[in-house]
Order: sequence, then C-alpha cells, then structure tokens
Amino acid sequence: MLLGVNHGSISSSLNQETDVFERPIELVEINHKPTKNGASHEATGGLNVEQAVRERYAAAAQASEAALCCPVDYDPQYLAIIPGEILERDYGCGDPSKHVAPGETVLDLGSGGGKICYIAAQIVGAAGRVIGVDRNEDMLALARQHQPTIAQSLGYANTEFRKGSIQDLALDLEAFETHLRDNSVQSASDWLRAEAHADQLRETQPLVKSDSIDVVVSNCVLNLVSAADRRQLFAELFRVLKRGGRAVISDIVCDEPVPEHLQNDPRLWSGCISGAFVESEFLDAFADAGFYGIEILERQEEAWATVEGIEFRSVTVRAYKGKEGPCLDQRQAVIYNGPWKQVVDDDGHVLRRGARTAVCGKTYAIYNRQPYADQITPVPPHQEVPIDDAVEYDCHRNAIRQPRETKGQDYDATQLPDSDCCSGGDCC
Repeated sequence: MLLGVNHGSISSSLNQETDVFERPIELVEINHKPTKNGASHEATGGLNVEQAVRERYAAAAQASEAALCCPVDYDPQYLAIIPGEILERDYGCGDPSKHVAPGETVLDLGSGGGKICYIAAQIVGAAGRVIGVDRNEDMLALARQHQPTIAQSLGYANTEFRKGSIQDLALDLEAFETHLRDNSVQSASDWLRAEAHADQLRETQPLVKSDSIDVVVSNCVLNLVSAADRRQLFAELFRVLKRGGRAVISDIVCDEPVPEHLQNDPRLWSGCISGAFVESEFLDAFADAGFYGIEILERQEEAWATVEGIEFRSVTVRAYKGKEGPCLDQRQAVIYNGPWKQVVDDDGHVLRRGARTAVCGKTYAIYNRQPYADQITPVPPHQEVPIDDAVEYDCHRNAIRQPRETKGQDYDATQLPDSDCCSGGDCC
C-alpha cells in the first residue's frame, strides 16, 4: 500500500528563477545500474513503490526539489496567506482547486504540505470544509504547523489534515498506530488481531465516511499508487463522494504504455513518470469505477517530459457520481442539440441530433445537470408521472419517445395563435 503523499505544486512566480520550467523536460538517457547481486532492476522487477515514493517525498518535505513538478499558474490572491515554505515544498501538475465552489466539503488526496487545501479553504469559505489526507509524516507536520496562523488570517478554521493511504480512505492510520503502540505485534496471532482491529476501525471510525464529500481533488498523486492498488483507489474515491458529487483530478499521463524497465526505476516512479497512466486508460478507470460525465478540463499541449520517445503531460479530469439506482419510466425524453450527428453516453444511450430520445427518470435528471445541460433540450411529459407510479424502464433499448407518450394518448387540444400574432403581436 502506498503512502498518500502530496504532489501539490509550485507557483509560477517561484518557477521564474529556474529555467528548467521554461521548456518541456526531455530525458534522453536512463542508466539501469545493476544491483549488488549483478541483476538490474529491469531484470528483477523488485521495485518497492511505497519505499521509493516515501523516501523521495520525505526529502522533498525538507527541501524543495524542482524535478518533482510542472509549472502551474495559481490565482495569486489565494497564495498571499500561504507560508513560503509550503509554496516551496509543494509539488504538482495542475490546479484542481479552481473547480470547487463556496460551501462545499472538499477532500484532497495526497494533501502534502497543504497548498491546495489552503487555497480551497478560501474558496469554500467559512460554510465549507476542507480535509487533506496524506501518509507522509513530514508533509503532514508541515501542513499542520501552519493551521493556526492561516485560520487567523482567514477569520475561520475549516481545514484539517488526516493520516491515511489514499487507496484506503476508511482506515485512520493514527488511530491504528495508537492501537499498535498498546498492542505490539509479536506473532502471527497478534498480526491477525491487528488486522481485525483495522477492519473494525474501517467500519466504526472511518477516516472518511461514505457519501460525505462534495468534491474530491488531487494534484499529481494518483500516478504514485502501484498498479495493484489502483482499482481500490478509484473505488474509494467513488465511495466517499455524495451522490451528485464529483472528482477533479490533475495528474500525469503518457501517450503509450511505459515499458517494464522504466517502471522498475525508483527515481522515475517517484518522479511521476514510471507510474503515469496511459491517457485513455486514465479516463477508463473513472468509468470502470462507476463515474459518468467524464471530461478532460485541461491538457498540457507540450510534453512535460519525454523518455525513450514516450511523452508525459499533465491533464485535469472531472467525473461525476450519481448514475447508480433503478431506471423508472416517467415518460420523459431529451433532444440532443448537436453539433455531432450522434453521441453515446457512459451507459450506452445513443442520442441522435434532433431526435426525441426516451430516457428513464434518473438519466433525465442527470442530463439536466452539468456537464450535459448545455447540450440537450429536455422534453417533460405534459402531466408529471409520480415516481411511485413509474414502471421499470429498459435503458438499453435506445428508443425514440413518440410525442403522444409525453403529451398523453388522449391529448386533443386545439389552440391557434391570435389573428395579429405575426403582424406585431407578442405571441412569437
């Protein structure tokens, strides 16, 4: 399991003195040094991802390391109250905080020194709440150290930092460590009891409760999670969000798969290169976890790094939770406005331009919210169908809703325009 370290970001003002940020980084030579037994990382495949990341970020919490980040422009109004040592020791590739809103509860995965959390704290305001999760003790100490000062500057305290792994957001590691201090593990039986206690903590005192977060953000952290833990990572991200909530994730992706010998390089992995998602697979991971409305909000045009011809760049992706639940027919339809001839959504609904596509009540509600609302015209029934009277609907049939279904089979109204409607009247 991986420590939930932050990969925050350094402001553009700090980057101006370092010309490495003025151009994409190009790595043209990678040395695969043999281990003590003469075998290379490439041959053994024995990289400990957690250790590689923990060691590098523990050092980066003590002194700034330029190679760990891409240049990012932040709104300077939010940086004024953040101490310089946080700005200097915070690493990332995007700014997901600009996609949060006042009053929301925000969860930052891999919050590190707390930069994104402290920016979000100003945006959500006193009515909102910000939770940072990280497992690196040096980064947590840095973030917590400045909580009182920043709260005083804001006039309210709405930010907290919790110790946990971002792929196991149910386990409070500080509570678990307290148990381990009082119950040392000396045998296999002790280990099993410790595991049982961890499960109990997940159930009764979760680090982050299910369905409790409006928006999950993360800045260049997901790529640091080992491949074996990524399905659980996205499942946890989905679990903690409220229905209708969203994830806004900035991360590093690549244009083709990273070969095994690069994956076994600890420096490249902890530097957000070896663990990068293939761009299309990154979006697929959200869909596989149950998200909908997945879209790329920002994509770096020039590659941030190039290794053996593979390009690595930053993207920011937004995805929504809330399509789960039964499909019930309330005689609703939607018209896709274009410009494409037809589109297919995450559930396989085919929307043809200008056609009255039949949808269930759940899908109708989703389409009337972002990111779809600007692209469709809703067609409600003339008489609302109460949810208790709605029957089960097969959302996979991609049917056209006949006008009589929305108007009613007995609809027989006649209404003509006034005689002077088209000669200066108000009816058109």
